[in-house]
Amino acid sequence: MAVAAARALLLILAVAGALLSPAAAEIKQESFKDDSRSSILFEKFGFSHHGSVYISVTGAKASSTLAKPDLAQLGFFLLSDEALFEAIYEQQPPTDLNPNPESAPGCVLSSPYVTPLFTFAELDGDSHYNKTFPITHPDEYSLFFANCAPQTSVSMEVRTIMYNTNPDGTKDYLSVGQAPVPAIYAFFAVCYVVFLVGWLYVTLYRNRLSAHRIHHLMTGLLVARMLYCISAAEDQHYIRTAGSPHGWDVMFYLFQLVKGVILFAVIALIGTGWSFLKPFLQDKEKKVLMVVIPLQVAANIAAAVVGETGPFLEGWVTWNQIFLLVDVACCCAVLFPVVWSMRTLRESSKTDGKAARTLAKLTLFRQFYVVVIGYLYFTRIIVYALKTITNYKYRWVSVAAEEVATMAFYMFMFYMFRPAERNQYFALDDDEEEAAELALREEEFEL
Repeated sequence: MAVAAARALLLILAVAGALLSPAAAEIKQESFKDDSRSSILFEKFGFSHHGSVYISVTGAKASSTLAKPDLAQLGFFLLSDEALFEAIYEQQPPTDLNPNPESAPGCVLSSPYVTPLFTFAELDGDSHYNKTFPITHPDEYSLFFANCAPQTSVSMEVRTIMYNTNPDGTKDYLSVGQAPVPAIYAFFAVCYVVFLVGWLYVTLYRNRLSAHRIHHLMTGLLVARMLYCISAAEDQHYIRTAGSPHGWDVMFYLFQLVKGVILFAVIALIGTGWSFLKPFLQDKEKKVLMVVIPLQVAANIAAAVVGETGPFLEGWVTWNQIFLLVDVACCCAVLFPVVWSMRTLRESSKTDGKAARTLAKLTLFRQFYVVVIGYLYFTRIIVYALKTITNYKYRWVSVAAEEVATMAFYMFMFYMFRPAERNQYFALDDDEEEAAELALREEEFEL
């Protein structure tokens, strides 16, 4: 019963596979030694009408602490999204509501809901097997290895290739839903180039005397984001055409790390008023940066492990939990400086002689706080939901939505905190000053 429950649990990983970062290549070579897992999820891929799966197994060996294992209970199979939940339900052990022992699950390889490919019984005399399997029904499939033999461990080397065939006969190694992703990243790379040129014109030419250190850090953020999009476009392009990123995955993870660290640092520094309201950081603000930056580094290491390996890694689920945990921790930590600045400005507005300007700064921080919350919520929750609910053919929508949201957030942040001639934030004329003072009195009256 415990074994059956474990099999059902591992089948559920097929659902999670669609919600995580895409792997770094669709041509994979992996080795397993004395692996006793009952199910191993290799990859999840969206196939068209002309899709294929190539599997090559060498050095396959099965050993058991009991009798000689039945090789027919060790093999590979495909599981479609359509049949996923039926297969999971079938693998559930008997319960109090359904105590009939006859309903206990057998080997998943014999399930009518899966597409069996081959078993170890079909290996040749050298424990080798290789074959290309055409996909007859287009869908998103998960490739599994099943070990239904009790107390049996397996050693083998496996090479898998998943691809769709284009009308001209060439192979497309990107899943159907990921095919537009290289073009999406390339488009936004061009957008960030234009954005960067415009920002440099504002900061270095028109308002260079009003530029502060934070503006130069924001320039670095734009450069990092631009390079991230370029490396992501090249990474996905080479995977699509050759099945391997040809080294662009290293650049991708590097710029992913850099842009993540700089983004959270910029949000935290703007939230503290650094370089705007004061040229120094307090101890508690330094602690926020000391927490956020290492967490971002840890999150990107976890993302690299997930992207470079895959669900067949034994610690795959743990690494994803680490990635999720540190990402949420960064999002929470980076909001503290904004809240502290809003509290400080609210207190100073009651005693400051130029309360109108303090009120305007407070309003600015309120807007920034709301937009940061919205951006983090959208990119962590809504984008995740899009990956979950959209059809496998439209998985690129979540990538496009995240990039659009990021561009909109950057444009807002860079506009609100752009260099200004009269002061760090804004310029108020006499009429605006009087209107701000009136708004302050009304706010105090409401409080």
